[in-house]
Amino acid sequence: MKYIIMLLIVIGLALADFITGWIKAYVNDDVRSAKMRKGGLNKLAEIVVMGVAIGSEAGFSQLGRYYGQQSLADIAGTLTAFSVFGYIFIMEVVSILENYGKINPQADWINKITRKFGAFDKEDNDERSK
Repeated sequence: MKYIIMLLIVIGLALADFITGWIKAYVNDDVRSAKMRKGGLNKLAEIVVMGVAIGSEAGFSQLGRYYGQQSLADIAGTLTAFSVFGYIFIMEVVSILENYGKINPQADWINKITRKFGAFDKEDNDERSK
């Protein structure tokens, strides 16, 4: 059950990031279908990667039973699933905050936080290098 919850959280964060990205593009008059398509495919890939991590945990568990090393296999599987989940979770939350910071110019404090994580769009990076 815990892995179903993790997958649902990843799906929810991916949707929230996609929606806030769309709102950001709309507010900034920068709606481009190619960018939206790429963003949507990136979100789909995150969900697939999370599914693979969960599947790996199930596979490790079965291997552990087969080889008589159940506890070691459970640790490896749990570590794999939670590592992937943690990375995706942090990445999505930072991206959502970054989108909100660009939607609402009065939320400059968010931009300060996201810069500490090194989060910014490639376009922002190009602008900073000029």
